[in-house]
This record gives sequence, C-alpha cells and structure tokens, in this order.
Amino acid sequence: MLAESLALALDPVLLARRSGIDPDPWQAQLLRSRARQSLLLCCRQAGKSATSALIAVDEAIHRPPALVLLLAPALRQSQELYRRVRATLAAAGDLAPPVIEESALRLELANGSRIVALPGKEATIRGYSNVALLVVDEAARVSDDLYQAVRPMLAVSGGRLVLLSTPFGKRGFFHHEYTEGGPGWERVKITAPEVPRIDPQWLAEERNRIGDWWYRQEYLCEFVETDDQVFGYEEIMRAVSNDVQPLFPNGRLVA
Repeated sequence: MLAESLALALDPVLLARRSGIDPDPWQAQLLRSRARQSLLLCCRQAGKSATSALIAVDEAIHRPPALVLLLAPALRQSQELYRRVRATLAAAGDLAPPVIEESALRLELANGSRIVALPGKEATIRGYSNVALLVVDEAARVSDDLYQAVRPMLAVSGGRLVLLSTPFGKRGFFHHEYTEGGPGWERVKITAPEVPRIDPQWLAEERNRIGDWWYRQEYLCEFVETDDQVFGYEEIMRAVSNDVQPLFPNGRLVA
C-alpha cells in the first residue's frame, strides 16, 4: 500500500483511473499541472467537473492541511461538484486519510484538510483565508463582484485558482481573463468535436435542433454576442480610450 500511495502522490492520473476515469490527454496534463491559475473553457460533458474534483481531492490528500473551496453561481451547483469530490474520495479508499467530519456542505480529513462547498453569494463567503485551492464552477455565470471577493483569499497562501465554464457571451471576468488576462493563466479549450465520447452524428442533429447561436456557445465554446445586443463587444472596446480625461473624476465635473 505504501508504494501505491507514493505513486498516487506523484501522479494524480492514477487517482483518476482508480476512480474509473480514463483521462483524455488534456485532463492528464491538467491533473499533472501545478499552474497557479487555470482556466478551462470546455463544452458540456467534456469532463471538466470530474477533472476539477480530482484536482480538489489530490490537493486535500497530498498537501495537508489544505483548505479547498468549491464555488458556483448557485449552492445546488457547488453541491453537485462536492458530490463528485466525495465520490472521488470514496474511490481512493484506504489511500486517502479518513473523513473525520462530514456534512452536506463540508468535510474534514484526518490530515487536517477541509473541502467546503459555498453558495454564490458575495455577502456570505467572506472570512476564509489561507486557501490552498479555489475551484469556481460555471465561472462565466458568476458575478464580477463575487469573483473580486474571493480572489483575496489566495493572496497570502499563494493558492491555486481553477475557473471552469462554458462561455456566456462577451461579458464578465471569465471572458476578460480568457481573452485579456495575460500570460499568468494556463488556458485549456475543449470543444465537443474534440471529446471522443460525443457522437459526431448526435452533434450534427443537435446543431439543427438548437440552432447555430446556441451550438457555437455550448458546443464550440465561442464567446458569441447576445441576440439583442445593439453594439458588439469589439465596437464598444474601440470606443474606450485611456487617453481621454474623464468628465467626472472623483464625482466632480471638470471645467
């Protein structure tokens, strides 16, 4: 068992296989990555939630005492990711420390690590510090205020941030970080045609059923404009300039 535990600590892909997942190449690469900021732009059913659960369990088992936070726009969504985490822990069996405390929203391991599912409300999540890993599911639908509230949780610990989502238009922090966030992000984009488990014939039928706009967003991971948007994102950004002095600095009109 000692040899197996050591192998598991050295290669998280073994944890995936023990959980019944034969990871795609991008999943294996992400599981082995130690990038501080990872952004997963993935279609539905690509396996991004399963991969994030594996990352969370690996952190809790092998880097104690780790505080792992799971965040989503709604509590129901973060609980679903939490269920995946619990299933992954169960699959690890004796290779994981025993769970000494557990509820519907949190668990604590004997090695001192904690995994907590949080609601998507900025007012109710403050107070956590020394966070080792923060996973934000459906990040494109999380508000900018919430994102700005959770980022300081990683300031002192130097913890890891994982954002995962399908696109939700050219808006919000998720779009900004993916397109303009700079080289500090490890970016992964997986579209439906790249997922071997999704039947190409089914995709063709789905495109006809839901239309091109939804298909491009949900399955091709494109940041598409909304149907009722008068001005496109690029047009708006071309109209913005840092060289123009604001009319109302500090709330007062400039003469």
